[in-house]
Amino acid sequence: MEKTGVWEKIHDRLRMKTREKEGRNPNPSAAIIDSQPVKTTEQGGPRGYDAGKKTKGRKRHILVDTIGLILSVLVHEANIQDRDGAKMLLSKVVGRFPRLQLIWADGGYAGKLVGWVREKCNYLLKIVKRSPDTKGFKVLPRRWVVERTFGWLGKYRRLSKDYERQIDNSEAIVLIAMIRTMLTRLAIN
Repeated sequence: MEKTGVWEKIHDRLRMKTREKEGRNPNPSAAIIDSQPVKTTEQGGPRGYDAGKKTKGRKRHILVDTIGLILSVLVHEANIQDRDGAKMLLSKVVGRFPRLQLIWADGGYAGKLVGWVREKCNYLLKIVKRSPDTKGFKVLPRRWVVERTFGWLGKYRRLSKDYERQIDNSEAIVLIAMIRTMLTRLAIN
């Protein structure tokens, strides 16, 4: 069913309804991007080693709106750099959100990607950096939203690891978890 795009269609419709319920335009004008490494099981399928996080498995790249709802998800091998994963994810998004203009990201996305995003996608990629004199944990403006979304996804046992052989199944599981989160939000009140 994930190959036909059914989960994505359901997810996108619910996202628009949830945004409207929150008093927002159904199409976002700003977003936040980040990735999360996740271990895989012995099931097989594509995987790699993320030397930075010392994780063998895959990465979940997500683009979320300013209230934390997923705009797009991409799962890929963990050995792919965040900048390269961002290119793949943002290439999927171009043209889908007519109002989207600004994307916030952490320092891992700095460098040539900023120019690439401006040239190829026509978005402004703004890097949110920690102050060099900051010690310990610090909540960064706008960046906390995507981290909260990863927290929401972490509540689902099926997402504690990547149990899927096929990457498109992994992406579908993320969308299904987000569908459930949005249905809960819509049912309240």
